Amino acid sequence: MTYIRPIPMTDPARPIDALPLAGGWCWFNQVEVLDRDAPPKMVPVSDLDAETRVRLAARRPDFAGLSMDRPRIMGILNVTPDSFSDGGLFLRPESALMQARKMAAGADILDIGGESTRPGAVEVNAAEEVSRTAPVIAALRDGGLDVPISIDTRKAVVAEAAFAAGASILNDVTALKFDPAMATVAAASGCPVILMHSIATPETMQADPYYDDVLLDVYDALAARLGEAIAAGIPREMLAVDPGIGFGKTLQHNLILLSRLSLFHNLGLPVLLGASRKRFIGAISAESDAQKRLPGSLAVALAGVAQGMQMIRVHDVAETRQALSLWQAATTGGAA
Repeated sequence: MTYIRPIPMTDPARPIDALPLAGGWCWFNQVEVLDRDAPPKMVPVSDLDAETRVRLAARRPDFAGLSMDRPRIMGILNVTPDSFSDGGLFLRPESALMQARKMAAGADILDIGGESTRPGAVEVNAAEEVSRTAPVIAALRDGGLDVPISIDTRKAVVAEAAFAAGASILNDVTALKFDPAMATVAAASGCPVILMHSIATPETMQADPYYDDVLLDVYDALAARLGEAIAAGIPREMLAVDPGIGFGKTLQHNLILLSRLSLFHNLGLPVLLGASRKRFIGAISAESDAQKRLPGSLAVALAGVAQGMQMIRVHDVAETRQALSLWQAATTGGAA
């Protein structure tokens, strides 16, 4: 089996034969052909068959009512006592609501979670997770907040309660694998779904994770989960993928994925990158305090945007919005 990775570019000097990458802000006129049993090789887009060219170049479907032709920011709101960088800060409902409204000024999506999935985290009772998340979502909707809200959960009961409260996206870090009822609930909701790659559980995922080829293994795993989701009745155009940076990956695994993120465009769906404040940023920058990893988080976010990632999941919404605005202005020469 071969894998086709478009080589993303943003340079204003765009060749006449270049194609738009996923209908967005990047272009490409070459691809890297990857094979488990052969060295990589570069080929021009003219060597690709028509189906592959269309799949790589076509504009992605709108996701939760948002066009995917420009980068979208997903703001993280953890209503948990133990998340790795902001645990306990927004556990009280009033604190969560204040933070959500603050983030909504710059975020395209709010992602609300009531269970930490940091390495080593233990499972939270579903009823407790519901009590943390559903009231906050309901209060935000009652207060007139109209941005899309995603529920970050791996449990069907929590997802159902969140949808009833006003959530409009499911963000499942196990790609519907953890809870056997989740695929049915997701399909019945009619809401878009983000399928993230992970292995094992948060308690054990960093216990010597191994891959034959991390890039291709993660790609194949996500392709398989897409098939399962579609078979469960979730329309393909309602799905997005996330390679799961930091979830069952070593520092080297993360860097390999980040360097070739554009491979995931070959799945033909929006791709989300979530790397904000993660441990590998601290390892590379020698910063042990997760709340001081903003510069590294911005660097990784912009590297993802340069590879055409349609959604960027971050803790620091205002700072990311400013960095993204400047990156876009600098790469387009100020054009809208």
